[in-house]
Amino acid sequence: MADPKHDAQASEWPEPELTPEELARKAEFFAQRVRAPAPSQTRTVADLVRAYAGMSIQARNLGSAYEVFEAMLRDPERPTILLGIAGPLIAGGLRQVIRELVEFNLVDVVVSTGAILYQDIYQARGFAHYRGSTHADDAELRELYVDRIYDTYVDEVAFANTDTWIGKIADGLPPGAYSSRQFMDVLADRLDDPLSIVTTCRRLGVPMFVPALNDSSIGIGLTEHHHRSVSQGKPGVVISSIQDNYELGQLVARSPATGAFFVAGGVPKNYINDAVVTSYVFGRPEQAHRYALQITTAITADGGLSGSTLEEAESWGKVAHGATRAFAWVEPTVSLPLLATAAIEEELYKGRPRLSLGWNGQLLERFERVEAG
Repeated sequence: MADPKHDAQASEWPEPELTPEELARKAEFFAQRVRAPAPSQTRTVADLVRAYAGMSIQARNLGSAYEVFEAMLRDPERPTILLGIAGPLIAGGLRQVIRELVEFNLVDVVVSTGAILYQDIYQARGFAHYRGSTHADDAELRELYVDRIYDTYVDEVAFANTDTWIGKIADGLPPGAYSSRQFMDVLADRLDDPLSIVTTCRRLGVPMFVPALNDSSIGIGLTEHHHRSVSQGKPGVVISSIQDNYELGQLVARSPATGAFFVAGGVPKNYINDAVVTSYVFGRPEQAHRYALQITTAITADGGLSGSTLEEAESWGKVAHGATRAFAWVEPTVSLPLLATAAIEEELYKGRPRLSLGWNGQLLERFERVEAG
C-alpha cells in the first residue's frame, strides 16, 4: 500500500497577504540593489572607490566617505576643511599621502598629534623609518637603541638628536608664550625638505596645530629647553594651549562653513570639534560642521571619543543637524591613500581657491580666498 505521506504533493509556501501600503513600503526597501564592482572594468583608484559606494559593509562606508570628501571640495561656499590626524601614520608610510593632501589644496588646516609631525621632522632631518617585525625580540631592540612602532623601527639615538635640536631652537627664541602653530612654523623654517609635511604646510600657509604637543618628543625637546632656562634663572619658551584654542576658534568663526576630516581620533578629533563650540567667543554660536567624515578602527562600545559616532557629535552641536557625513571603520594606512589618490586623480582641487591667512601674533587679521594660479 502506498504511503500517503509520500504521495501527497508538497505544499507551497503561502504568499503573505500585504496591503497595498505595505507592498509599497516593501518596494522602498528593494529600491537599490547591491552593485558588485567588476575588476576587469576598473581602471583607476577613483573607479574602485566610487564602486565601493554600491557595495555593502565597510566598502560602502568608505565609498560614502569619498562622496562626503567630494562634496566638501565642490561646495561653492568653499568650507574650511580641517584635517585631524592621529595614530602611527608616518610609521605606517603615510607621510607623502598627508603631504599631498596639503600640496593639492585638499585640506586647509592640519590638527595633529605631536608624534606625527615630530616623525615628519625626524625624516626631514635625514633619518628614516624601517620595516620591522611584530615578532622582534624587544629586549634586544632595547639594548641596540632600536624603538619599535608595531612593525616599524626607528633609531632612538636619532630621536634623541632631534629632541635636542628642537630644544636648542627654543633656546634661540625670544622668551614668552607661543601657540603650537607659531612654534611649528619656527621648526619648519629650520628644515629643508620638499617632501616634508611641516615644510609644505609652512610654504603654503596651512596652519598646523598640535594641541597635545607636550605629549610627544617635541615636548621632550622643549623640556630640555625648560630645564636650561630654570637652571639659568631666566625665562624661556612656553607653549600656550589656550592660545591654540584662541587661534583655531578665530579660523572656524571666520569660515563660511567647515568640514571635518578625521583620520583615527584622539585629541585632534576632539579639538576640531571643540573649536566649533569655542567659536561662540567670536560671535558665531551656531557654527557646527557642515561636513564630517572619519576613517578609524576605534570602537563605539567603550564610550570613548575616538570611536564616538558623528551622530553623537550632533547632540553636542559640533556636527550640524542634517550634515553630510560618513564614518568608515577601515584602518587608515589602507583607507587614506585610497581617498587621497582618488581625489587627486579626479582633480577635485581644481577651481578651489586657496585660503590666504594673515596672522599678527595670535590675531587672525586676514582670511581671504586666493584663486589658484
